[in-house]
Amino acid sequence: MRIPASSRLLIAGATAVAVLWSGGTAYADLDGNRASSPSPDASGGAKGKGLSAAVSRIRVTQVSGPTGGNRGSLSSTDVNWTPPPCWYEPVLTPDQLKALAETNGLGYVSPHTSWGGEKLWTDHYRDGKDAYNFKDGSLDTAKGYEDYNTGKNGYFWRGVAPDTADPASWDCERVMFWQNAGAVPAVPNAPTAKTLAEYAYDKVEVPGTEIELKPEGRSTVNAPTWVWLDKGTFQEVTVRAELPNTNLWAQTTAKPVALHLEPGTGDAETFPASGDCEIDDDGSIGTPYRTGDAGGTPPCGISYVRATAGDPYELNASVTWQITWEGTGGAGGTLPNGTFETTRPMSVQEIQSVNR
Repeated sequence: MRIPASSRLLIAGATAVAVLWSGGTAYADLDGNRASSPSPDASGGAKGKGLSAAVSRIRVTQVSGPTGGNRGSLSSTDVNWTPPPCWYEPVLTPDQLKALAETNGLGYVSPHTSWGGEKLWTDHYRDGKDAYNFKDGSLDTAKGYEDYNTGKNGYFWRGVAPDTADPASWDCERVMFWQNAGAVPAVPNAPTAKTLAEYAYDKVEVPGTEIELKPEGRSTVNAPTWVWLDKGTFQEVTVRAELPNTNLWAQTTAKPVALHLEPGTGDAETFPASGDCEIDDDGSIGTPYRTGDAGGTPPCGISYVRATAGDPYELNASVTWQITWEGTGGAGGTLPNGTFETTRPMSVQEIQSVNR
């Protein structure tokens, strides 16, 4: 097959592959050897009818847990864990694809490649002409379609990559393809319930770590500072993710299990010694300070042994959240624990003598 002059060179990692789109221009934005996010001018939005390079159609709803106040995303305790870099989704019916091809002619056929020009779309999806395909890491040929598969029951699927600068996002680069309704395509990186669970993990927002202190904000050398949270402060947070036009769903639940204290200086003692205060089933942590507790040892707290000189210490309080999930067909399991942390300034004074 002769290579047309309009073909573009795509580079993924250290592999250079010529990808050919006859009769028009294929756009792929690159940054050295890394794929970059497509520019706004080539977003492929097609005014609501086209294909976005990064926006997933997965629907996410919060099923339980607080929805207001100070909240934030979790950081995985496993530094090597990341959400899925890419997967495939059903995006267009035959009629929707026809409308895109013959009224706009601009949109993405893979996370990194857009087609600009009506003939690119009509050649492959209407007139049955083959197209070159960057499939599963190598160059291949995608067979053409007749009249956009009009009259058939199903969807055209296309890769989605939330971060197109991630080199792993090239793993879903095959050209948009057909799948009959009621089935998930048997291709690498096809979505699963676990894919949705991991996607939902990245959408979980947990309440801020607003701990109670006694004394508040200013401690005395060698006098314990009590730390606690009233019951019900922390609740499980459950997020549900569903992929439309499939039977795939997953619910990811974050359960608070421990509070960890870092005093902000080596000149301090934590209670317990590990700095880990367990979270009770009712969502409480530690024991509230009460009159008469002065001089006692708190079940959760800190004792500073050196006064601050100038800037206060930064007390770091981080809550560990245990992550579980369940999904389609009885699937389920665990994901890496997550943490959410806040800091509190702590001034520590030294009292030379006390008169009673």
